[in-house]
Amino acid sequence: EVHGHSVHTLVFRSLKRTHDMFVADNAKPIPLDEESHKVKMAVKLRTEYGSVLHMPTLKENLREKGGPNTGDPYGHKQYSGNQGQELEYVVTGTHPYPSGPGVALTADTKVQRMPSESAAQSLAVALPASQSRLDANRTAAGVGDIYRHAGISERSQPSGMSVAMVEAGGNKNSALMPKKAPTMPKPQWHPPWKLYRVISGHLGWVRCIAVEPGNQWFVTGSADRTIKIWDLASGKLKLSLTGHISTVRGVIVSARSPYLFSCGEDKQVKCWDLEYNKVIRHYHGHLSAVYGLDLHPTIDVLVTCSRDSTARIWDVRTKASVHTLSGHTNAVATVKCQAAEPQIITGSHDTTIRLWDLVAGKTRVTLTNHKKSVRAVVLHPRHYTFASGSPDNIKQWKFPDGNFIQNLSGHNAIINTLAVNSDGVLVSGADNGTMHLWDWRTGYNFQRVHAAVQPGSLDSESGIFACVFDQSESRLLTAEADKTIKVYKEDDTATEETHPVSWKPEIIKRKRF
Repeated sequence: EVHGHSVHTLVFRSLKRTHDMFVADNAKPIPLDEESHKVKMAVKLRTEYGSVLHMPTLKENLREKGGPNTGDPYGHKQYSGNQGQELEYVVTGTHPYPSGPGVALTADTKVQRMPSESAAQSLAVALPASQSRLDANRTAAGVGDIYRHAGISERSQPSGMSVAMVEAGGNKNSALMPKKAPTMPKPQWHPPWKLYRVISGHLGWVRCIAVEPGNQWFVTGSADRTIKIWDLASGKLKLSLTGHISTVRGVIVSARSPYLFSCGEDKQVKCWDLEYNKVIRHYHGHLSAVYGLDLHPTIDVLVTCSRDSTARIWDVRTKASVHTLSGHTNAVATVKCQAAEPQIITGSHDTTIRLWDLVAGKTRVTLTNHKKSVRAVVLHPRHYTFASGSPDNIKQWKFPDGNFIQNLSGHNAIINTLAVNSDGVLVSGADNGTMHLWDWRTGYNFQRVHAAVQPGSLDSESGIFACVFDQSESRLLTAEADKTIKVYKEDDTATEETHPVSWKPEIIKRKRF
């Protein structure tokens, strides 16, 4: 008789079955079985090193293993090249030498005995063969002849193969070492960050943010077409600059001159003199909205990136376009500069990252690992590395060639911005208002933040467009879609005991791409 069960009961039973199936910790490596490991190693020895197992053992190896009669754990017979004779296989020179500087060379003080004839013959067999010796082996005497000359019985194997095996045997036998599964290193503990100030004043989305080098004030650009300058300590508005006729998408303050640079969706790139609070230069050339900009740290060069699929390099003083970096096939969303090569890094909606040669104005390397738009790139302030953010993954790379380091997975959203400080705290801000904080070295996600939107805003207006650490790296500022700037600081009361790292040394399953 079939009993009818409610959907709730069936779902509960299914969950229980699933739980029972996966309750075991499958991430743990299987314990090593000694017997099977011995069989495996014996097979490896026979197949890979069978042709050289009969060769005489080096004297230093015999000393390590406790003499020539020590048994092989894998059941192989130990062969000795010259029974009854003293083995002198390790020859470190051809002439004896005194035991120290200034000591006369006499029969008592000389350190090295001259090798005997049998040792020289054994050495000829045991040392790795050079390429010239391999080539000469085609016409010269084979290994069998050398063995017969040394008075050792020849084993039944082709001579060429044995020489090749001796050649390969020059290195340590890494194939015989048991491989250990890689484990994730323990992440460094970082205190959690907490929201302590919300600054409002803009009438549109706050799209970009930058802190001035003196750490006294910061600047924001918004969809309300204004640029606002705020006091960093109090959060009060100091100044509003108007001039753009569309959304302001990028701002940066020069450390070398009293200039502020801005760019926007009106295709304009402006240089503001902060002594007069006026525009003093325009940089004309982009054919569409300008999405980002950065200043070179050591030379007076400005780099901008645009929806017209190019990045442009400008001479700050003359307003001349030095180079147009073309190669991307879609909008270039982000650009970064550094003093070391490669000096310019761009991320694009065509899913690629390009590392550029500033002098030639050409691509050095194109990184194609991302599957979706790259909207954010950040350079580590101390390490020669950088990170890129995309909806598929955050990826870390090594300069100068863009070698892949690791994936930081888990922030499943459109990542608009990345910031990193010297302590190794990486922040990723997303279009849905979530902010994840990561340990740079291990890629461990130690905190997730989703701050409430400003009262009166829709929940859909929860989005982070830009974030930056101040110069002291003790404050984190975010520019958001609810028209506010949020300021975070480290929780001073937190300790490793109150906020432990919930970390398990699990086996890494990293995707390469």
